[in-house]
Amino acid sequence: MKAARKELDLSQEALALETEIDRTYISGIERGLRNPSLTLIVKLATALKTTPAALLNPQKD
Repeated sequence: MKAARKELDLSQEALALETEIDRTYISGIERGLRNPSLTLIVKLATALKTTPAALLNPQKD
């Protein structure tokens, strides 16, 4: 998720404002400390212009 956010040049704060998800929760997701619900995954994917599947299975280079 962090890579998708960085690709769009979004800060955690900007993503938080767009999705109405607390910035600290977004940080927790990115660090693997939080497990978002499917509803939040869809909301995040929409804001990040990607699919829920891409967020759940990021490609490792």
